[in-house]
Amino acid sequence: MNDSHTAHHPAPGDKSGKAYWLDNPRNVNRIVWALYAVCALLLAIDVFVHKHGPFKIEHLFGFYGIYGFVACVALVIAAKGLRVILMRPEDYYDR
Repeated sequence: MNDSHTAHHPAPGDKSGKAYWLDNPRNVNRIVWALYAVCALLLAIDVFVHKHGPFKIEHLFGFYGIYGFVACVALVIAAKGLRVILMRPEDYYDR
């Protein structure tokens, strides 16, 4: 049973010939747009949620989303800095 409309083509450089569902860029785009929709929905729900945080800044619209994004960016920047400090030459263990 070989349907031509469901046949998958292997990814470039894939020697096994087996294609996975994420090899199709259309599926990846669907996932990205679904994540955008979930984020927008959660941001919209933020209007209706009563917050009980001890700090005034926690009551701002979208605070937790912005805080999470800034924290994620800070972690990436910190990791890049640590890479410079901790990186070893390629032949480090061969010496």
